[in-house]
Amino acid sequence: MIKSMTGFGRCEVSEGDRKFTVEMKGVNHRYLDANIRMPKKLNFFDSAIRTVLKQYVTRGKVDIFITYEDLTENQVALKYNESLAKEYLDAFKKMEETFGLENDIRVSTVSRCPEVLRMEEQSADEDELWKGLKKALEGALKQFVETRGIEGENLKNDIIAKLDGMSEKVACIEVRSPEIVAEYRAKLEEKVKELLADTQMDEGRIAAEVVIFADKICTDEEVVRLKSHIAHMKETFATEENGIGRKLDFIAQEMNREANTILSKANDIEVSNYAIDLKTEIEKVREQIQNIE
Repeated sequence: MIKSMTGFGRCEVSEGDRKFTVEMKGVNHRYLDANIRMPKKLNFFDSAIRTVLKQYVTRGKVDIFITYEDLTENQVALKYNESLAKEYLDAFKKMEETFGLENDIRVSTVSRCPEVLRMEEQSADEDELWKGLKKALEGALKQFVETRGIEGENLKNDIIAKLDGMSEKVACIEVRSPEIVAEYRAKLEEKVKELLADTQMDEGRIAAEVVIFADKICTDEEVVRLKSHIAHMKETFATEENGIGRKLDFIAQEMNREANTILSKANDIEVSNYAIDLKTEIEKVREQIQNIE
């Protein structure tokens, strides 16, 4: 399936009292570049998330946003630091003895001392966390790949339509080339007749001049290669191969090279116009290919 690098995916999963939400969006990029934003509590899953991502995506800049809610009542616990409380009491007693103060310390006083009592978040089971997170991640990725596939199919149809138009222009160049040679021969003979008047023309010399001219403007090789590249690109679209973007871009570069050569050899306004149109269409195709994975 042809996939665009532009896509969006979202999935929300509730596992017990935990809720995971994963959203992702992608744009074109030369390589796979993943940017993951998630709560610090889930940071240790970064490597695992990237491993799952690579199973679905090979190229593109992908932004992943993960939110996590824990609705359990026992997600935090009150912790009492007895050793620290003892140190506070020892310090208060020493102050009493040193300064002759009344020791009016009560439990409520010690409990307000820093770190004696604190709220501590319960450590969640990693396997359970990953189970819910992975489910949400894969759900978002499946939607992400689906939207990429729809966009990829649209790109494919548009590019194939452009390739068909390019084939028509190549065919026009192929038809026009021998006509240019025939017109050149006719003009050459007419000019020679005017110069020589009643003197007999040297047909051999004219034929040699025509051959030199024909060789100079000959675009047969470029036309054959262009037709081959167009067919190759269409065949590539027909395969089930993943990650064909780079291959398509290489083919488009070769097509552009042949169009440039035809334009440089052109000694005819029609062929020049066809070559310019070809280059324009090839550039449009290359721009579209930049969005294919």
